[in-house]
Amino acid sequence: MEAPHHQAPAVTLKITVNSPEHMGELGRRLAKLLRPGDLVMLTGELGAGKTTLTRGLGEGLGVRGAVTSPTFVIARVHPPLGDGPSLVHVDAYRLGGGLDEMEDLDLDVSLPESVIVVEWGDGKVEELSDDRLRVVIDRAVGDTTDEVREVTLTGLGTRWADADLASLGA
Repeated sequence: MEAPHHQAPAVTLKITVNSPEHMGELGRRLAKLLRPGDLVMLTGELGAGKTTLTRGLGEGLGVRGAVTSPTFVIARVHPPLGDGPSLVHVDAYRLGGGLDEMEDLDLDVSLPESVIVVEWGDGKVEELSDDRLRVVIDRAVGDTTDEVREVTLTGLGTRWADADLASLGA
């Protein structure tokens, strides 16, 4: 008999992204896999392309409003233009207290109906969901053009066990 909290194995995909346009396209393609209640954690240095990826996600989800970095508002909600989920874009960089502050934002009320994208969320928002997609954006080693990124997507939990992440790399 399995333990009740059996964690499905993580599903990992590495993609090389060659330009900001490609990063946006990856976001649009990823949006097709996302459903309400999904938590996407974005990790990468400043300028890595987190907001560019999220902008593509917003386009793919068909939400209202320009996706810009929510650094100063901490969280921004983009309502759907059609039947899809809202996009909640969170910048946890200045959230020192992690989840307590997140809860103060009342974001959890919209979690089940929304796609939540959190920048700088490592160590802060994992408790929101056992199922999450971790997206790590790294500058390619030795890249001189400063455009190439290595994007590692890791799907954690049962939600992602059968998601077709491989289709993103096709």
